[in-house]
Amino acid sequence: MFKKLDILIIRSFIGPFIVTFFVMLFVLTMQFFWLYMDELIGKGFGVILILKMLVYMSTTLVPLALPLAVLLASIMTFGNMGENYELVAIKSSGVSLLRIMRPLFIVMIFISGLAFFVSNNLIPVASLKAYTLLYDLRNSKLSLSMREGQFNKEINGYAIRVGSKSKDGNLIKDIIIYDNSAGVGNDKLILAKEGEMISSADKRYLIFRLRDGWRYEEAINGKGGVNSYSQIRMHFKESDKVFDMSSFKVQKTDENTMKGGQAMMNVAQLNVNIDSVKKSIPRETERFGYELKNYWTIKSDDASNLKAKIKRSTADTYEGLFLDAVPDSLRRKVLEMAESQARSAKLYTDVTSKSIELFDNQLNGYLVEWHRKFSLSIACLLLYLIGAPLGAIIRKGGIGMPLIVAVIFFVAYFITSKTGESLSTTKKLPAFVGMWLSSLMLLPFAFVFIRAARNDSKMFNKEWYTRNIEKLIRFFKKKQIAP
Repeated sequence: MFKKLDILIIRSFIGPFIVTFFVMLFVLTMQFFWLYMDELIGKGFGVILILKMLVYMSTTLVPLALPLAVLLASIMTFGNMGENYELVAIKSSGVSLLRIMRPLFIVMIFISGLAFFVSNNLIPVASLKAYTLLYDLRNSKLSLSMREGQFNKEINGYAIRVGSKSKDGNLIKDIIIYDNSAGVGNDKLILAKEGEMISSADKRYLIFRLRDGWRYEEAINGKGGVNSYSQIRMHFKESDKVFDMSSFKVQKTDENTMKGGQAMMNVAQLNVNIDSVKKSIPRETERFGYELKNYWTIKSDDASNLKAKIKRSTADTYEGLFLDAVPDSLRRKVLEMAESQARSAKLYTDVTSKSIELFDNQLNGYLVEWHRKFSLSIACLLLYLIGAPLGAIIRKGGIGMPLIVAVIFFVAYFITSKTGESLSTTKKLPAFVGMWLSSLMLLPFAFVFIRAARNDSKMFNKEWYTRNIEKLIRFFKKKQIAP
């Protein structure tokens, strides 16, 4: 009986979970797409390139979609069972709520393990590829657009004007091309009555096949320190002007240049970096203490006698000043050297302080990312422990009330998660506390809802609230009528 019951519950959960997961993932991916739409649309990227970008980004958004899918699917599953009185029938046969939740809890352990695998192995790779590709797309040029009667300066070193062009954009007339590719101004000019635009087979070059035109060039000739200018004018019946269009293609950035980000590391890599930074901080502090001693010196032709004199002066009177023990002939020199040493010591202290602060920030960033890998897995378990009893209490299936309740709790989880992450990043809270803040705050709700569901609580029953409000109204009416 129990085996059939377990299979029934798991089947009831799998369908809503898969649907809600992909719906949430699609919504979050589209949110990213709309965020960067202005920077990606209109640059002539192929569909395959855009789809590749969306696949990479959708993988990085799994940590947001997965907990919400677990929460909503668990509420829907147990809500449907409550609405159809299946929970009542199962409980009446002596099966407790915890026993009913057990098969899906085992499934949640598997999903949590899968979530950790995705977070630890897939997301670092997808993040690296996604942000590298996004960088390339955002920094690529717009596709060349020739508008009639306007100068186009998108090709480096050239200003091109086309008077008119055919509907297919190939035939052009009244062409003006200013060439300043030499970097000395518009020293070359090409005028042509007509021509055509032709792309090379590999799309790397754009060829202007010009006809019936003139080419003007200015040259500077220097003789004997005196510059003389000359102009060359040449008529042509047909001439080709070739433009390099490689800058309009997406330039692939080496992924190794972006591998240093914490989000692009797995747990093993984070452990190595955490250990390295932890060793670097005391090493830097020890080196600072050793090097700082070099700035506390006394330099004099008779340093030993001067040290002895200073020692006697300070030991005998405890009121003797350092300068009182320095001979008048050396006093100015000592002051200048002391001031120079003090400045150098302060500069060295500031540099070391910044270096230690940088190490501390790196360590904090690694710890934040390390805890993030595990918090996703625990979030799936936690939201199931909230969603399952909530569904049993609500006793409503479908996507009406379950969706509203799921969104409320997910928003609470998301806000507390981002708040904790922000506090951890700014070091206002330790990384452990900040990254687990959302789980720690929602954990009591799981115990409260499980206890309420076991006792058949009616906290989400509209009739229970209506009945109690009517009782209160009748109570106050009696109090008003009584003398």
